[in-house]
Amino acid sequence: MKDFPGTPGTLTGLLLRISQCVFAAGSVAFMATTASFFNFTAFCYLIASMGLQVIWSFILALLDAYALVRKTVLHNAVLVSLFVVGDWVTATLSLAAASASAGITVLYFNDMGHCSFGRECQKYQISVGLAYLSWVTIAISSLIMLWLLAAG
Repeated sequence: MKDFPGTPGTLTGLLLRISQCVFAAGSVAFMATTASFFNFTAFCYLIASMGLQVIWSFILALLDAYALVRKTVLHNAVLVSLFVVGDWVTATLSLAAASASAGITVLYFNDMGHCSFGRECQKYQISVGLAYLSWVTIAISSLIMLWLLAAG
């Protein structure tokens, strides 16, 4: 398998995983600090999806850091296949959760003409924005993993 930026065990791969984890954790933090997020199913779904993303990205970041320290290559076909499946599943869940939450945010806070939740509206919007940023980094990572698997 070829070694290019973003593959497991490289510095850019580690940075992608860390950014996924940070954006997802930020999304969860902003959403969880509101008093009424649990009233909206889409927001609960966002927290669950981003929580899964934090765990997945953190574990893979640790694996990348271990590979960098040991100066080993993580290009085992079975391991890369696992990364591909995991990245695509979490990317799909993250995009669905971010889109559903964005839809609720726009519906309640823009289309209805007012936001009766005050400061919470900003937290909802920031949380959704961070979820999309997390998804962008997940999408990049999942495409790199698929490319790596195809390059065989």
